[in-house]
Amino acid sequence: MISIKSASEIANMKKAGKVVALIHQELAKMIKVGTTGKMLDLKAREIIKKNQAKPSFLNYHGFPAVICVSVNEQLIHGIPNEKPFKLNDLVKIDAGASVNGYHCDAAFTMAVGKATPAQEKIINVTKAALMKAIKIVKPGTRIGDIGATVQAYVESQGFYLPTSYTGHGIGKFLHEDPAIPNVGIANTGVKLRAGMAICIEPMVQTSTDKVKVLNDQWTVVALDNKPTAHFEHTLLVTDDGCEILTAI
Repeated sequence: MISIKSASEIANMKKAGKVVALIHQELAKMIKVGTTGKMLDLKAREIIKKNQAKPSFLNYHGFPAVICVSVNEQLIHGIPNEKPFKLNDLVKIDAGASVNGYHCDAAFTMAVGKATPAQEKIINVTKAALMKAIKIVKPGTRIGDIGATVQAYVESQGFYLPTSYTGHGIGKFLHEDPAIPNVGIANTGVKLRAGMAICIEPMVQTSTDKVKVLNDQWTVVALDNKPTAHFEHTLLVTDDGCEILTAI
């Protein structure tokens, strides 16, 4: 069921969004040669605790960490480990936090050191796809419009969108209705209404839309074993547009 957020729920989500933005800001500074996913996870725990928030991901369906750290061909849901990052690793960070039981969720991608031209392109295309989708979010926009916007741009740039995973509604629960696919047909699907909160999260692959899940039962990787990128923001639909709750 789709929920319309009250003023108090929105206030809590805005606080949670600031915590997630702070996690992104601080972790981005740490992503360099020799850093490990475990180090980033520990830092995220510190930030969440310091800001009187709670981690959204820890123990969610059994997930064993506070953040997802997915490297290179890993697309999403990577479990932080002790393997040091190498120069030109492509690192995706997905983080979530809750305040008084209300969640926000966001993700970003960056290269270790200077990105290669290929990495720079997939990063820029994925981020641009997210921003193009955000620009059309307002009351009356349909879910299909969001997917169509992401799909048209990403595919025009020669990249691929796996369809097994989507964005989502968010609020009292980390994942709520409606699902927000990254592919779609314009003028179809649920209409957005003021007070809805959603996560748009383009996930982009180099040469295939196919994925597989590793033996850890979490980490999703591209079947072509080539670079992937992931960006996400939590958005509040307002009377005349939307507000990014997880912006830095």
